[in-house]
Amino acid sequence: MTEIVVEDGSWTVDVEAVRITPGSGRDVHEVRKALGDLVVPLEAVAGAVFEPSRKGGHLRLRLRPGADPLTEVGAGLLAAPADPYRLAVPKERKAAAEYMAGEIRDLVQLAQVPEGPCPDFLLPGPAVPISATAGDGTVSFDGVRVRLEWTGFAKTVKQAAGAQEFRLSDLTGVEWKPQAGLAYGSLRFHVRGEGPTGRPEEDRRCLSWGVQRFGGTSVLVGAAVLARLARHAPEPPAALSPPASDGRDLLIRRLGDLGELHRNGVLTDEEFSTAKKALLDRIAEL
Repeated sequence: MTEIVVEDGSWTVDVEAVRITPGSGRDVHEVRKALGDLVVPLEAVAGAVFEPSRKGGHLRLRLRPGADPLTEVGAGLLAAPADPYRLAVPKERKAAAEYMAGEIRDLVQLAQVPEGPCPDFLLPGPAVPISATAGDGTVSFDGVRVRLEWTGFAKTVKQAAGAQEFRLSDLTGVEWKPQAGLAYGSLRFHVRGEGPTGRPEEDRRCLSWGVQRFGGTSVLVGAAVLARLARHAPEPPAALSPPASDGRDLLIRRLGDLGELHRNGVLTDEEFSTAKKALLDRIAEL
């Protein structure tokens, strides 16, 4: 097991999953706090990378397409502070973050995780019931129904239409966009049998906001709806095992890297002992 703990949160990696826990400080984005702890199965992971910057950098987990409803709803528009798969790392922990990124990539290679998209979601999405308030209304989802209720900021057309409620079985999709420039941010629900939608601020099927850049935690509601729209029993993943000789050589190289990080003071005695035991256990299994 390999672990990195910083103010922004902690990541723990083993042969089965990457476990992500957000920090509790005031600088940690509300989306990450509301989402809470995540367990990302290894078969959902495409890789990892450390992105350096002047003050340190970000440890970033890359998921396979179709693995996670939150990633699908965010569609690459969820900025770094709200992204649960990015960890802000101070400069004194850069080497440890680079080592963890390499460890994740090696585990993905050892497990022979497919490179292509996932046929089904491998992460369950946010728990329900869930709700969020942003801009002109509040959206809630209990797993069966989506309900939109308008605030005093809603346009007259929405106020006249009153609160809206849609059964999950009536929805064909959900779309989320952050506020950008003069364009409104929105969480829009596509309803079966209804025609093209209009502007977000006038669409009764759409929560919209023009000031809050990320729309509060509305993206989590969208992810919860998408997860249940697409949900069906996934087939169990096929057993994956690399050639023993290739896997052993790779793990032995990682063991050497681990020792160097310990000698240079990057890893504490406890971190080194834990990670070394995990590597030795994996070598013994080959």
